[in-house]
Order: sequence, then structure tokens, then C-alpha cells
Amino acid sequence: MLLLAICLPLAAGVGLMFLRPKSGAVRGWYVMAASVLTSILAAVAIFTPGDHAFTLLRLTQELTISFRLDSLGKVFSGLAAFLWPLVSLYALEYMHHEGGENTFFGWFLMAYSATLGISFSEDLMTLFIFYEMLTLSTLPLVMHGMRSQNVHAGQKYLYYSMGGTALAFVALMTVIHYGGGNFILGGNPALREAPLGLLLPMFVLGFFGFGVKAAVFPLHGWLPTAGVAPTPVTALLHAVAVVKAGAFAVIRLSYYCYTPSQISGTWAHQLCLIVTIATILIGSAVALRERHLKRRFAYSTMSNLSYVLFGALLLSPAGLQASLMHMVFHALIKIGLFLCIGAVMVQLHGRFVVDLRGLGRKMPVVSAVFLLGAAALTGIPPLAGFQSKWLLAEVGIQGGVVGVIGACALIVSAVLTAMYALVPAISMYREPAGETANADPGWKMLTCLIVLAVALVAATFLSAPLMSWIGAAFTL
Repeated sequence: MLLLAICLPLAAGVGLMFLRPKSGAVRGWYVMAASVLTSILAAVAIFTPGDHAFTLLRLTQELTISFRLDSLGKVFSGLAAFLWPLVSLYALEYMHHEGGENTFFGWFLMAYSATLGISFSEDLMTLFIFYEMLTLSTLPLVMHGMRSQNVHAGQKYLYYSMGGTALAFVALMTVIHYGGGNFILGGNPALREAPLGLLLPMFVLGFFGFGVKAAVFPLHGWLPTAGVAPTPVTALLHAVAVVKAGAFAVIRLSYYCYTPSQISGTWAHQLCLIVTIATILIGSAVALRERHLKRRFAYSTMSNLSYVLFGALLLSPAGLQASLMHMVFHALIKIGLFLCIGAVMVQLHGRFVVDLRGLGRKMPVVSAVFLLGAAALTGIPPLAGFQSKWLLAEVGIQGGVVGVIGACALIVSAVLTAMYALVPAISMYREPAGETANADPGWKMLTCLIVLAVALVAATFLSAPLMSWIGAAFTL
């Protein structure tokens, strides 16, 4: 089941590039069928008892390409399985004005395959292979259209990713040499016998290497630049596939390779925590200064991904629970915000914060979804964003001096978020637009936005079962 879920979008993406249907309707049915069927396969694997473990290929005695669906993989793959078909539906309408749909959707489906491969990986080597596949499949999406700004963004994305790959690979080799690289919740027992003087620098290298995709400071430069990509790509880069893959890999390293008690309180642990706190504050501050909509929310993503990393690096079950809650909630919130921005860009050619003013009557559905997302991102009670931020701050206060500093940073960031996200959202209703003709997009884009809004409201009122499941599944 796991292999089929990975191979289906990969084969469908390659097939689309060869078939190159000229009919938009045929292409639409093809893309949606591949996306929905892949998500159904992933859902069946998630909700079927058992871990579905198997080895696809044994490279050496220690290196394998193998898969297993554990609790962490279920969170990440479930998120992708829910959001990918929605964004695919949105993209079918959005990409009419971009062109090159066959190539775009081919790579788009292959990126889905790579994301599920990361989710289902049983060991570091398998994760690393699909991690690189994700880079290679999203690079053409960033460069789509081959305009000079897209090519520049793609080159920057590739250079940063290659640097991160080099750092992560050194850490990976060390961990596999001493511990074998298999993911075991609570840490690989074999790694506990390795020299700590070597393991700690390797942990830092792994954190920064995988942290490139999670946009930790100062390795975040690629993320705002990649905003020139089509909005469906930006939404997935910033909400699901790439940045969350970076955070996912850091969690694998911290809880499934290293033993949390092994690194807790060490200089390496403190350094990584301080970097996440700095990233939270810097990302929020720069977002407030930025006037371009996509870049503003790119810096917001930079900040919020470090919320996830901060919770994870508290190295406790409660910290991991809060981290994963924010990972899920942030994905729902941010993907909705980016898709609203994309609708404004397509319908009204607005690209800057000032272009949102007075859109409440002209784009009622888009404005309502944007306001809901901005309120949740700020952390207005009782919305989902508030719940995960509360958990993170609560665990931070219990995490020593650095944890308390981190909790204070979350509060400062929430204030800045209200200024860069909620204030522009409210401005959509402050001044009526001169022209009141409805400018909301077509049914495909609107359906995606409405479903995301409903999902965010549902997550707000049904968060307790998710919180309980995560707390039970990740007890160390």
C-alpha cells in the first residue's frame, strides 16, 4: 500500500509529461484522479492497523530503501493527503493564466510522491533519498515559466538546498555508522554508545542541514525569493511539502535517532534552541516591514516553522505534542492565506499589502477566508492557532531559562503577527471598494478556499481528539 501510494503520483506525473493532453478537461480529470486516488491510498494505509513495513532495496548491509508508517509519518502523510487534492483543484483554475500546465502538473504530482516517500521512510537513508527527490521535483515548479526572476529563485533554492544537503549528509553518515539509521521512537539504542563529543557537532550539522528547508536563520534566504513561483507552488512550499519536510527531518533526528536525554541541556541543544528563538523573532519582524504580500507571508512561514522546531527541541513528549499540533494547524492556516493571496493576484492583479484595502465587498468569500486565517495565525482565542501557541508557550515555561525566553518570543511574535496579518485583513472591510462587482474567483478556487475554512473551524472545535492521539502516540 505504501509503495503504491508513492509510485502512483510518480508514474502519473511522468505519464502526463509524455501524454501532454491538449484538452484542459482531460488534464483536469487526469490530475484530480491521480491526486485523489493517491490520497485514498495514503488514507487507507493510515487508518489500517499495522505499520506496513517492508524493504524495497538493500544497497549494503547497513543501507536500505525501506518503508514503515509510524505515528509521526501518519501526521505528515495525513496532512499531505488532505491538502494536495485541494490545491490541485485550485491549481487547475489558477494555472490558466500561467500556461505550461502539462509540465507544471507533471512535476506537481511527482512532488506529491516525494512528500509521501519522506513520510513513509523507515530510516535516514530512505528519508534522505526522498528528501533530495523533493528538491528536484519542486525546483522546476519554482522556475515555472523560466522568467529571469523564476530562474534566479530556482538557482537560489538549489544552492541553499545543496548546502543543506552537504551538512545533513555528514550528520547522516555519522549516525548510520554508529547506530544504523533506523527510526526508533526515543532514540536508537546503538547510538547511545557513540562518543558524545562527535555526536553533538553532528547533531548541529543535521539541524542546520535539514533546517535549510525549514528556513532557520540565517539559511532562510531562498524562501521569500521562491515566492515568484505560481501560488499553488508557493502554498505547498510554505505550508506542507518543503518547509514541513525540513521540520519533519529535524524531529526524526532528535527523537528517532538521538535519544532526547542524550542531547538535552548540552551546548548543541542550547545553540539550536537559541537559533529557533532568533528565527521566530526575526521572521515576524521582517514580515511586518515587508510590503509584498507573498514575501510578507514567506517571512511569516519562516517564523512559524521555528515555532514547530522550538517545541520539538524542548525534547519532551509535551514539546513534541505541541510542535506537531502547530505543524498541522499552521498548514491549514497558511495554505489558505496563500491561496487567498493568489486569488487577489489573479482576479485583481494585487501584489502588495495596500491592495487588500476595501476588498471585503468586491471579494466577499476570499476576504472572509483571509480574515479567518489571519485571526487564527495571530492566535485569537479559541481558534486553532491560539491552541497550539498556548501549548508551546506552556511547555516552554517548563523548559528552563531558554524555554522561558522562547515563550516570551512567542508572545512578541503574536503581537507582530497581529500587525502584519490581522490588521491588513481587517482593512479589507474598512473602506468599501469603488467598484462593487463580485470579483471572487471561479468555483474551483472558491471550493478549495471554503473547504480549508471549514477544516480550520473543525480543527478548532475538534482539537482535543487530535491532541489526545498525539499525546498517546508520542509518549517516550
